[in-house]
Amino acid sequence: MHTNFLINETSPYLLQHAHNPVNWYPWGDEALDRARAEDKPILVSIGYAACHWCHVMERESFENEEVAKLMNESFINIKIDREERPDLDHIYMDAVQTMTGSGGWPLNVFLTPDCKPFYGGTYFPPVKAFNRPSWKEILVGVQLAFNERRNEIEEQAEGLTAHLVRSNEFGTILNTDSALEAGQFTKAQQEMIFENLMKLADRQWGGFGNAPKFPQSFVILFLLRHYHFTGNQSALDQACLSLDKMIYGGIYDQLGGGFARYSTDVEWLVPHFEKMLYDNALLVMVMSEAFQITKKEIYKSAIEETIAFVQRELTGEEGGFLSALDADSEGEEGKYYVWSKENVDEILGDDAELFCEFYNITVRGNWEGKNIPWVKTPPEVFARQKQIEDSNLHALLKTGRERLFEKRQERIRPQTDDKYLLSWNALMNLALSRAYAATGNSSYKSLAEAHMEFMLTRFRGEAESFHHAFKNGRARFPGFLDDYAFLISSLIALQQISPGTSWLEKARMLTEYVIGNFGMEGETMFYFTPGHQDDVIMRKREVYDGATPSGNAMMAFNLYYLSIVYDIKEWKQRSMASCRSLEQVITKYPSSFGIWATMMQEFTYGTHEVVVVGKGHEDMTARILSSYIPNKVFQSSMKALSGYPLLVDKYPDKDLLIYYCRDYSCKNPVDNLADFLQLIEKEQKS
Repeated sequence: MHTNFLINETSPYLLQHAHNPVNWYPWGDEALDRARAEDKPILVSIGYAACHWCHVMERESFENEEVAKLMNESFINIKIDREERPDLDHIYMDAVQTMTGSGGWPLNVFLTPDCKPFYGGTYFPPVKAFNRPSWKEILVGVQLAFNERRNEIEEQAEGLTAHLVRSNEFGTILNTDSALEAGQFTKAQQEMIFENLMKLADRQWGGFGNAPKFPQSFVILFLLRHYHFTGNQSALDQACLSLDKMIYGGIYDQLGGGFARYSTDVEWLVPHFEKMLYDNALLVMVMSEAFQITKKEIYKSAIEETIAFVQRELTGEEGGFLSALDADSEGEEGKYYVWSKENVDEILGDDAELFCEFYNITVRGNWEGKNIPWVKTPPEVFARQKQIEDSNLHALLKTGRERLFEKRQERIRPQTDDKYLLSWNALMNLALSRAYAATGNSSYKSLAEAHMEFMLTRFRGEAESFHHAFKNGRARFPGFLDDYAFLISSLIALQQISPGTSWLEKARMLTEYVIGNFGMEGETMFYFTPGHQDDVIMRKREVYDGATPSGNAMMAFNLYYLSIVYDIKEWKQRSMASCRSLEQVITKYPSSFGIWATMMQEFTYGTHEVVVVGKGHEDMTARILSSYIPNKVFQSSMKALSGYPLLVDKYPDKDLLIYYCRDYSCKNPVDNLADFLQLIEKEQKS
């Protein structure tokens, strides 16, 4: 069987293409040197393992001998896993979006031999269709243009690259004047952010915007906190409506737990069936905060089921979390997850009628003749309508789900993308800390601690550096900003639930590494790639939230939090300056800047500094963390500690004391939770 240069890679996506007749290379010196030596254009094709249309284009074009011959003769062909090399994906996605006005995956972009883009697009069919030229037409046209209009191609590539560099220059100058004081961020701005988000809100089905609908966890997070700070009920209502409709929808796996990547419709019924680690981590975080506010059982159950899904299906033998589950099985999207009514009737027998009515399972089906389990009526309302006890309905549905899940296990499962990514693992670790704080489930704390050790050892590089990906005993690719930013955030969160100073010390050390390797003197924003990485045509600064949080936004949070822990004023100034540089676009387009918007919230409403010292501090820590106090710096210890301003001179004269401080100015300490919460409440009303 033919193999190409991808055969020695570890990425499941690249290995899927290792037997194509196309002479694919991974991105690296061998392919790039050959392009320069032979003076050939480079075709870069970017996708990921769980990408449905990537699989389609492979079957239609990249497995075709005639197409492969044309590609091999005319181009140096490079395959990239966007999850392994998000730096390259960001650059060339920006290029294609600039050229065409849209983007997506598979991303196919043509480069000059010196890696500058001059033409590109996304999916191309094997024959002309959908108002798109065929892939063969594209290949022939690009080859002809490169050979006959070379100067024009070179000028276009230079101009596009220069445009990409210019568009990357924003919010860079570090300003430390008095305008950076927290009071400069106003409550009026917060109201404007809220109003701009609510203009996009779907008041019937939850979420924001039209189909396709993504979870938008960051927006929901902002709304929960807006309610907390202002008491605005509509903020809480829209946040909870969004979560409830997702949890009841087909985007949520009603049998096995866990969320798919997005819904193709406004009602959250038909998902794009791939399940990504990062989506589930982010939704666990936001559901944890929703549970802290509302104490609604629906959120606790979804947290438990989602973490159980991650432990069952996205946990590798080494103890880390795997990247994703494919949307397809047996070449058909969603086949693993859908049911016929006949099949359900056969499995559940006498219980089938009520079960099917509850989960909207019919003979006609609710999607392409099959059924995606979908809750249209909340269980307590359904029970009243059917005049049965809540507990009886709960038991029947639970038994039915378990029996169908067991039967589903016999099916051919979707493929697992079994690489470990540091950034996504760090998000899941952060989610475990938040879930423990909200639910008190000690297994989440233990898992977070053990998993942190996995990250700190398996992804470790030379000196203080970390790698981005790990698989088969190999850590690869220099870590990107997101890897460090998310890891620092997870260390900060773990320190809150697992008292001590070691996690904080690692967070501080990594923050210093980021400043030294991803920053520039006198600038606020960090680059996505480290200074020593030299295989990209430009260093990008990412500020938007995408599917995962902006690394710069997370670093703004890290700098601010650690500046209080260690009293490092420069870090606080840098955090506030970065937020200040974006405040207008954050306010105007908050759906693209959700994490930044929550930073502005904290700057606006201030930060609670909470310290617990003395005997029993770990038990009190758990009790305080279960309360909803999103804007806090929290430390606990058996005794006072030097080197930590909040812990200096904190000597318990009883078994335990709780200190509540603002800007290191502390109220008289209290020794019980009720009195402490009163102090918080009084401060928030002032």
